[in-house]
Amino acid sequence: MATDDAMPARPMPRFPDGFLWGVSTSAHQIEGAAGLRGPSVWDAFTAEPGRVKDGSTADVACDHYHRYREDVALLADLGVDAYRFSVSWPRVDSPGGLDFYDRLVDALCAAGVRPVPTLFHWDLPAGLDWLERDTAARFAEYVSVVAGRLGDRVGKWITLNEPAEHTLLGHALGVHAPGRKLLFDALPAAHHQLLAHGLAVRALRAAGAADVGIANSHGPTWPASNDPADREAAEFYDLLLNRMFADPVLTGRYPEGLGDLMPGSPGEVAADLEIIGEPLDWYGVNYYAPTRVGAPQGAEIEFGGVTLPAELPFSVREIEGRPLTDFGWPVVPEGLTELLTGFRDRYGDRLPPVVITENGCSYEGLDDRDRIAYLDGHVRALHRAMEAGVDVRGYFVWSLLDNFEWAEGYARRFGLVHVDFTTLERTPKASYGWFRDLVRHGR
Repeated sequence: MATDDAMPARPMPRFPDGFLWGVSTSAHQIEGAAGLRGPSVWDAFTAEPGRVKDGSTADVACDHYHRYREDVALLADLGVDAYRFSVSWPRVDSPGGLDFYDRLVDALCAAGVRPVPTLFHWDLPAGLDWLERDTAARFAEYVSVVAGRLGDRVGKWITLNEPAEHTLLGHALGVHAPGRKLLFDALPAAHHQLLAHGLAVRALRAAGAADVGIANSHGPTWPASNDPADREAAEFYDLLLNRMFADPVLTGRYPEGLGDLMPGSPGEVAADLEIIGEPLDWYGVNYYAPTRVGAPQGAEIEFGGVTLPAELPFSVREIEGRPLTDFGWPVVPEGLTELLTGFRDRYGDRLPPVVITENGCSYEGLDDRDRIAYLDGHVRALHRAMEAGVDVRGYFVWSLLDNFEWAEGYARRFGLVHVDFTTLERTPKASYGWFRDLVRHGR
């Protein structure tokens, strides 16, 4: 159970007044109530045998749809300023689907917790396709509907979550929905998601929104060695996973050469980039770990539960000498400092204030001291970046609840709150008590 004496012995540095403390979730991973929404690409994906490691689905998940009041009470007890959740596009497309988010937002406001909706977190409605340009326009229409309904109570909005992972894992490698293995032919999915982001910003502005951001995943890329081939491979990986999704949003341009690979004529891509580069009020960063990258090794590589094909122009290597989470991810808090100071140096005054929209780890057990150590180290690393001059305005832990972890099913537990997936009972972990104390001390 959560304890009140979970703070580490070392005093935590103070954060500025108004710094936003929060936790994050996503609709498909926690809501359940699949029969009360339309189907998504993830429903089709999980229905295929072998796609999810434990054979599970998110049909029930944490049953947050029916238990949201219980979960809002957990948020209130946790004392966080804000709750980042996602709105399910397939649910909004269903009769009465927005009523659920009305109730959730009302409950959050009544509890003194700021609602921070993410408008797309991978659960694309079945029948739509990010390879098709029209999906971006459809997304903007959906965003207008949601903003028109919730905008009187929601001030802070997130357009997309992690288009890099959705492109790479879902469209290039096929290990996430929709399960395509297109490799570099997946680039239209990246461009159309970025275009959807820009159109969503415009739709939100038209609805009166004044606090809009995106949640992009980023991490430092470390060359496996000083060998020129390793350094070249690392630069390409960084271009593909970091700069391809940050540069257009922050500068209105693709890194040199990448724009030529996007769908449409040069004039069409340039016009799209004007939309993609719509000014943001803040920039969301999801951080978990750096990636060590070397030259291709001419063979498939198993890394982080994903098979990387031999034809990729890089190979991902292990980061040695670091503790690993139960997911096998290295624990590298200083990578967050490196990432944020690097972004400041690269983008300068084009970088708006930053919010850490996800940071967390998978560990078993209620007395999850490893999670406490992980979060403690990363919060301190974040503070060091702020001391170095990076304007960071908030920090959200992933996640409030143990949940459906995509292709891993229910085997990975990222929550501050344990969920028994048989009874659906919620039990706060030691890390819940630690984070509650951190929020109090941080203020």
